[in-house]
Amino acid sequence: MPPKKRTRPNATTMKMVGKQVAAARIAKNLTQKQLASLIKVDEETIASIEQGRRMLMPHVAELLDLHLGLPGTLTVAANEMPAVDLIPPWAEEYLDRECEAIAISSYENQVLPGLLQTDAYAEAVFRSCVPVLDEDEITGRIAVRVRRRAILSRKEPVTLSFVIWEPALRLSLGGQEVHKEQLSHLRACSELPGVSIQLYPLERTHHPALDGPFVLLETPDNQRLAYMETQHGSHLTSQRNEVSIVERRYAMLRTLALNLDETRAELDRLLGET
Repeated sequence: MPPKKRTRPNATTMKMVGKQVAAARIAKNLTQKQLASLIKVDEETIASIEQGRRMLMPHVAELLDLHLGLPGTLTVAANEMPAVDLIPPWAEEYLDRECEAIAISSYENQVLPGLLQTDAYAEAVFRSCVPVLDEDEITGRIAVRVRRRAILSRKEPVTLSFVIWEPALRLSLGGQEVHKEQLSHLRACSELPGVSIQLYPLERTHHPALDGPFVLLETPDNQRLAYMETQHGSHLTSQRNEVSIVERRYAMLRTLALNLDETRAELDRLLGET
């Protein structure tokens, strides 16, 4: 079954778990930097967890238990803690990483990438959810989309690459006006510094990513991550073999997709039809 939606743990719970992490680290005579290196995260992540500012994610807890010699203590704590309201645990960790990423590569085959969605299109996406979301939840999710879009206007541009399967581009979520506004927004985004948008056409007879959508991230310390979502949950990984597989799929997608100029021409054509 899909992971349950829960509310964010209160500050007291997060600080208590953070103190457990700090105590176990000190007992092992490790600095925050040394521990971060062992579990392949940045030092700030360890500091934030220990100070109770960042929720301890289950996959991080497992690695901490392993390297701190704990009998699953932190893993139990992480799995029992309520996760983030509206956003599953893996997705929250992904959003943290997205905010600080220096490069993002995204493949979408169902809806347009969240970073490129207009408010009206995002609302149409959320109103399509089953079970139906209440108005407050829809408003909250749109607000998250709006905050994420700030990455498009950073002072130092992020390298952003998007491959979109043609059915997602043609799906008129929200109606004709919403669709036209969304296409216009995509066309404008295609001209932004550091942004590349490529359409993967239906006419192709080969498809290297039939398993579903995914995102590749590169962090400021050059760590490479892969994020994948399904109807049954989501998964963020730094495992080299898993990341490598997704990177190879993305390379093939970009090779087979329309190039940047061809994609802009197709967007112009679709706008002329709407």
